[in-house]
Amino acid sequence: MSIVDEWHEVQPPSPPELGEVAVDPEKTSLLILDIQYRNCSPERRPRCIATLPSIQDLLRRCRGKGLKVVHSTTRGSDPEDIRTEVSPLDGERIVSSGVDKFHGTDLEGILEEQGVDTVIIAGTSAHGAVLHTATGAALRGLRVIIPVDCISAGEAYAEQYTIWHLANAPGSRSKVLLSRSDKIGMR
Repeated sequence: MSIVDEWHEVQPPSPPELGEVAVDPEKTSLLILDIQYRNCSPERRPRCIATLPSIQDLLRRCRGKGLKVVHSTTRGSDPEDIRTEVSPLDGERIVSSGVDKFHGTDLEGILEEQGVDTVIIAGTSAHGAVLHTATGAALRGLRVIIPVDCISAGEAYAEQYTIWHLANAPGSRSKVLLSRSDKIGMR
């Protein structure tokens, strides 16, 4: 049997346990990645639309506790493309990049300037922006919290793979905590 033939026999691992976590609002930032009309729509990515209530609730709670919020857009997009459900408030920063929101942006400087040591990442293109930005954050020494009910892709497999990868990859496994938005407490 060839390696390719073996792929058909692979069974997915059990889902990882989701932990409860408490964050320090003064040292934590919520990153909302690429929640835009053109890629988070019923036609293009209905799974993203399904995450909007969880993201909205998390955003409301984070803002209420004074967490810093940073938004991102895909390269070449305008801030006006960010969905109104999660639109930035005055003073909330926006970066624009490809899949790694640290690449070619001032995201690292923004987080350093704000004294952030922990990021909560919500967004779409789980296997793109979420995966690569979370890995970039972990490689920069930041603690990363992924509320799995606040990430999406075009299909469930990409979300599942992203969660597995972040929980198991050498660059991220010691820095990433998988959770759910309602399991994130703020002191």
